[in-house]
Amino acid sequence: MSKPIVAIVGRPNVGKSTLFNALAGERISIVQDTPGVTRDRIYADVTWLNMAFTLIDTGGIEPESKDIILSRMREQAQIAIDTADVIIFITDVRQGLVDADSKVADMLRRSGKPVILVVNKVDSFEKFMPDVYEFYNLGIGEPIPISAASRLGLGDMLEELVKHFPEEVPEEAEDDRPKIAIVGKPNVGKSSLINKLTGEERVIVSDIAGTTRDAIDTEIQYQGREYVFIDTAGLRRKSKIKEEIERFSIIRAVTAVERADVVILVIDATEGVTEQDAKIAGIAHERGKGIIIAVNKWDAVEKNDKTIYKYTERIREILSFMPYAEIMFISAKTGQRLPKLFELIDVVLENQTLRVGTGVLNEIMSEAVAMQQPPSDKGKRLRLYYITQVSVKPPTFVVFVNDKELMHFSYTRYLENRIRDAFGFKGTALKFIIRERKEG
Repeated sequence: MSKPIVAIVGRPNVGKSTLFNALAGERISIVQDTPGVTRDRIYADVTWLNMAFTLIDTGGIEPESKDIILSRMREQAQIAIDTADVIIFITDVRQGLVDADSKVADMLRRSGKPVILVVNKVDSFEKFMPDVYEFYNLGIGEPIPISAASRLGLGDMLEELVKHFPEEVPEEAEDDRPKIAIVGKPNVGKSSLINKLTGEERVIVSDIAGTTRDAIDTEIQYQGREYVFIDTAGLRRKSKIKEEIERFSIIRAVTAVERADVVILVIDATEGVTEQDAKIAGIAHERGKGIIIAVNKWDAVEKNDKTIYKYTERIREILSFMPYAEIMFISAKTGQRLPKLFELIDVVLENQTLRVGTGVLNEIMSEAVAMQQPPSDKGKRLRLYYITQVSVKPPTFVVFVNDKELMHFSYTRYLENRIRDAFGFKGTALKFIIRERKEG
């Protein structure tokens, strides 16, 4: 079951980011240990009591005129409506109820999605409660007073929020068909790829970036096996602002990646790999998904005997944090190499669920330690006692050591490389949990 998606919607300066950071905790600003992964502040994984969800901040829009504010807010609200399971609509008690709030409330009400109405900046319940009651006029339920900055009222808000999470559907849990998310920037050929695989025009395709309207699940059968392809939609907007296009395609990617077993990152061969491709790849990497990089429009590139080599090198350089990702050069237009794509998906799925026996793992670890001595600090040397695999999707290993602080990232990567040398694990991330065990 994928985690519920919660989106925060509201006007500029009502405290969206403050609420986002308060719920995400300090962890959001911690940069990952993995070189090359920058954590985008658009989304965060939040756990409250025993409930986990993905939080999305639709904020960051500071337009000049009020007309633009309204149209941008409506776009934001639309994105949230399309994407989220529950929407937090945040308003500002100090600015009071304004026209833009009412317009967005109308859209949210018509959407049929559960909406939690939050009134922010209520630093004193005694002083501000009479003003909070004014927000009943929006007609979308009881306003919940909070102060994101002082972290007041967040428990009440979260309690209300989790009531609206979709219940786990037992039938869904039994759907063991592989789920493949097609992600990438707008206009790289994601929809064309799905259409070619299905052999029918299922998804609107045009040269205008962002013409796909909604995320669409497509069932495709290939050689007797059924796959569910998740197409990350482009955007329902006319805005030309680059950051917004990027922001929203990343939001789409987060929600699709969450549900997928394998992620196909589609890159435009005529454009090369970009920083935004790296951001989207980082999301899949952080969530431990199987990853295939499909370089599309390969038919449109002039080639010589070094072209593939140079391209591959460039991709490896920019996506250096995921050297395990499989790379494939395709053309959605001509169908070049598409049958091979299914073979590769199957290989990656197999590697995602591969289990390695504890005895074999410990042999590999002993050899690795013998070949390269573990690091030491102030006379104390790292000792590795034991390794075992505890789960799959992604394959996850627990390593018991004498001192966690001494297990540097570089040595973990060295150990990972030795395991990969033995078992391949192509196309999937490996996760390592380091545990301390007292000597003797």
